[in-house]
Amino acid sequence: MSTSETADHESVGESGWDAVAELPPSAKLVAKTLEYNDALTQSELAEETLLPPRTVRYALNRLEEVDVVDSRFSFADARKRIYTLDIE
Repeated sequence: MSTSETADHESVGESGWDAVAELPPSAKLVAKTLEYNDALTQSELAEETLLPPRTVRYALNRLEEVDVVDSRFSFADARKRIYTLDIE
């Protein structure tokens, strides 16, 4: 990895939580919940946070916009997506 790539990678990691700080409270709650729980589906996030499913979807969309959340399909149920926090 070159020096500029290392600097870019570090700045992305540092700006991750800075970007989350600018988001609505629901997005912050979802981010913190993912930080403590590793990987969850939308319904599991709604259960953990006590937020309505629509609010969880909105929060996840906002977190994806600032590139701090990754999602992948669930192997157990392809209709569901698993969300993980991508902040170092």
